[in-house]
Amino acid sequence: MKTIYRPGTNQRLQILGVSLAATLLTSACAGNPPVAQIAVAKAAVNNASAAGANEFAPLPLRSAQQKMEAAQQAMATEDYQMARLLSEEAEVDALLSTATARSVKAQRAVSQLQQDNNVLRQEIDRKTQ
Repeated sequence: MKTIYRPGTNQRLQILGVSLAATLLTSACAGNPPVAQIAVAKAAVNNASAAGANEFAPLPLRSAQQKMEAAQQAMATEDYQMARLLSEEAEVDALLSTATARSVKAQRAVSQLQQDNNVLRQEIDRKTQ
């Protein structure tokens, strides 16, 4: 038995499948409140504050907090799509502020270690002379 090859058939089926999945996902997400995403974003903002973002990355942290407040307002008005979008943006801003704060802290620790090494080298040089 021969297999008949029809050019473009697989591609059309793939496009149809992706379109169907996107439609189902969009319709499923539109009516459901993004409670889990809001919780994840809140946790990310709290983690950023705990990581020292207030001191080392205040701008992205403030942006995350403002977007979180806007997401909660969107939830109150049942604009779930906007609430989801804003909470996702808040999460990303919070993750950025966390990473920035940790990076600044690490850079300061490296700088302090380098200074300590220089002091030790000077002490060793002084004793060997």
